[in-house]
Parts: sequence; structure tokens; C-alpha cells
Amino acid sequence: MSTEPPSFISITTVLSLLSTIAILLTAYLFSLQLLPKNASAKTRLLFIWHAFDALIHFILEGSYLYNCFFSYTTRSASHNDVSAFVSPYLPPNVYFLGHTDRMYGAEYGKNPFAALWMEYAKADKRWGGSDLTVISLELLTVFIAGPMAVYICSALARKRSDVWFWMTVLATGELYGGFMTFAPEWLSGNPNLDGSNWMYLWLYLVFFNAGLWVVIPGWVLYEAYGNTTGALRRLENADVGKKRE
Repeated sequence: MSTEPPSFISITTVLSLLSTIAILLTAYLFSLQLLPKNASAKTRLLFIWHAFDALIHFILEGSYLYNCFFSYTTRSASHNDVSAFVSPYLPPNVYFLGHTDRMYGAEYGKNPFAALWMEYAKADKRWGGSDLTVISLELLTVFIAGPMAVYICSALARKRSDVWFWMTVLATGELYGGFMTFAPEWLSGNPNLDGSNWMYLWLYLVFFNAGLWVVIPGWVLYEAYGNTTGALRRLENADVGKKRE
């Protein structure tokens, strides 16, 4: 029996997965440093999740945007025809940033993060190029969701009462972003998705999307609902008690 790893598992695959584990470990270490020692298990889990969320947005998805805006190839002499030099991720006669002589994306990058995104692009081709929907969502993710997750971590550490509102906003945004990432694929027959093996399907597409950015935000919304309605119920009971007095 062969002990060789499957052909779809490479050093880049292993390093990509280890980077995610390292980010999770960093989030946990932040929780040890910034949360009170008597913080509840739920508070610690919420802190770790939002710290992990922020680091993923800033480091990994920030690198995706970097490659979208700064990694490109230019039209060579063999591509004098502008119409022949087109990105498969853009509509006809549409050019990213208006450059008819360039194609952008991680597939043209030379940095380690470009290799990471090309690894993920094996399961979803759009992440290797300049898909407008994905880029638009990632701009919101990196520049709005990331800072919001940092604020939530700070609010959890300071025990701010408004933290549940901001967790609700962020979790809703994460769910919306996930839907808008994959809805165009579902509606068009999944032309860019590849679930031909267990890793691409269950690890890259299911776990790293539904597992992390659907199930966990759903749990956060559940907890936020319980906390918010519980607080409102206590206020209502207090008002009833005052009226009886």
C-alpha cells in the first residue's frame, strides 16, 4: 500500500493549514493576556472567535486584497488584441481598475500569500483572480468587519454592555457575506467551484465557510438574542414591580 500523500496535498497545503492554526493559537494567547482571569468560558470563547476573525480578515483576506490590487500581468506583444486579453472572472468588456492592458489576482503574485490563495483557488477559482463580487465583499470584510471584531474584543475585556449589539451586527454581516459569496455560484451552476475530492469540498468549501462563518456567527446571534431579550425582560419586570409599589 502506498504511503505517499494524495496528489492534491502539497507543502503549500500544509503551510496554509498551519497558518490558520497559528492564527487561532494567537487569538487564544490574546485572550489569556487581555481577559480577566475570572472571565467565563463563554466570554473567552467569544473573545477568541472575534480575535481569530479579526486576524483572519487582516492577515489572510488583507493579503488577498493586496494581490488583487498589486499583483498583475501585462499584455505582451502576442496579445495585441485587447479583446483577447480578458479576465475569466470579469464580465465582457469590463477591466479591473479600468486597465485594459493588465489582469490582476493572486495567480500573478510572487509572494507567499499569493501561493496560499492559489491553494484555496483549487477549490474556488475566483480567489485566484479579480472577481468583482468577492473583492467588493472583502473590502467590507477587511476595512469594516476586521476593526469591528477588534472593538468587540476590547468591549468583552472591558465588560461593555453594548458588546452584544456589535456582535449582532458583525455576525449578521458575516452571514450576509457568506451568502453573497456563494449565491452567484449556486445560481449559475457552480462553474468556479471544485468539490472533486474530500479536501476541496469538506475542508476548503464547507468547513472554512459554513463551518466557521455560518455556524459560529449563528451561535453568536443565538447568544446575543438570549442576552438582549433577557435584559429587556428584567427591565419589564422591574417596571411592573415599581407600578405595583
